[in-house]
Amino acid sequence: MTNLLWITAIAVALVSAPVTKKNLSTSANEPAAVSSTRTNYSKGNWIKLFDGKTTNGWKTYAKDSIGGAWKVQDGVLYLNSKAKKEQKLGGGDIIHEKSFGNFHLKLEWKISQNGNSGIIFWAQNDPAKYKAVWHTGPEMQVLDNGGHPDAKIRKHRAGDLYDLIEGPDTAVKPVGEWNKTEIIAKDGTLELKLNGVTTVKTTYGDEIWYSLIGNSKFKTMPAFARTFSGHIALQDHGDDVWFRNIQIREL
Repeated sequence: MTNLLWITAIAVALVSAPVTKKNLSTSANEPAAVSSTRTNYSKGNWIKLFDGKTTNGWKTYAKDSIGGAWKVQDGVLYLNSKAKKEQKLGGGDIIHEKSFGNFHLKLEWKISQNGNSGIIFWAQNDPAKYKAVWHTGPEMQVLDNGGHPDAKIRKHRAGDLYDLIEGPDTAVKPVGEWNKTEIIAKDGTLELKLNGVTTVKTTYGDEIWYSLIGNSKFKTMPAFARTFSGHIALQDHGDDVWFRNIQIREL
């Protein structure tokens, strides 16, 4: 009788157990869902760093909130340089709250005429020690190659690993058009892609990496590109710039 009661209790528990996502198997061929900001930072899952509606998860570096010149409209996060100047709204480089080491970042950007910006990674969020995000994090350049004077400088063009490694200047689209960007960092290998073209592929954390830093404008910054885990940041260089579809996964 006792055994019968135990078997009955177990059967009832199994039937009444709630069905959750953890109980369900996923087909190997089914694409991983992209989670929203602040949810499910599990390794391998694509997550949105920008939800297309708010600036949740972002703030101006060394501030408690994001500057008012950073706007959201129609699924785009953009810097309104006119509002920053005329309305005295705050801008500044913005940094995401989550830190990443090995990662695959995807986003789209477009730049204004003669504009300049950048995508910074492995930035250390420690304003008491570091004055700016670019004092610690390397940058993939965002630039109007056809109008900004930096385009005349090797290693300063769109798609370059800024001031460290130059890439081909043919991958970038004309000013005002959207560019698809990828940054992939895993276990000592770094790859930058612009519109499907690999603009930079290199190793990091080795003698070659530190030699690149030693021959760059960052050579006097002891913490620059030496910690291979940190935050994603978007640069305010004083020009209008637009970002959308910002997503990342940990590798």
